[in-house]
Amino acid sequence: MSNTPLMPMATAVWLVENTTLTFKQIAIFCGLHEVEIQGIADGEVAKGIMAYNPIISGQLTREEISLSSQNENRPLEINNTDIQISTTDKKIKKYVPLSKRQDKPDSALWLIRNHSQLKDSQIAKLVGVTKNSVTSIRNKSYWNYNSLNAKDPVAMSLFAQKDLIEAIEKAERRIKREKKEKEKEKAKTKQTG
Repeated sequence: MSNTPLMPMATAVWLVENTTLTFKQIAIFCGLHEVEIQGIADGEVAKGIMAYNPIISGQLTREEISLSSQNENRPLEINNTDIQISTTDKKIKKYVPLSKRQDKPDSALWLIRNHSQLKDSQIAKLVGVTKNSVTSIRNKSYWNYNSLNAKDPVAMSLFAQKDLIEAIEKAERRIKREKKEKEKEKAKTKQTG
């Protein structure tokens, strides 16, 4: 993190207007020249700049300002509250440009034709359309079905190949599980019958 505050000139304006700090203390804290701070105080520099409160943004505390106000040789210290960034792999919705949005139904059709094991909900999630749209494309009742051209969504960068592989593997696991359940049901009916 930088040792200068966010928007140093605006912060300097606020400090000049709202504290009894010396020009030197403000200049050092904001990374500006002492003459610039003098100019701010005289109204010659930063005329149109709105004052920015460093306390609200968490860059300074009132205690820090009062300690430095009491001792003109004590420099202000920026409040280093580093933000923790999560390292978990959260999926972020990717913005799809308007020019590519018309390709979503085409991609859904491609997935239906090439990966019929995928459920409508999986296709909808991958492509970014509603489940009803996918179902209507599968049933050929989609409002614009006749003008659809099956297009590979990975080639069109709607999602990654990795996402498609994961969805296919999930669908295959589901199919195996359903097959085992059907076999168990058949075995039970044979035993009871």
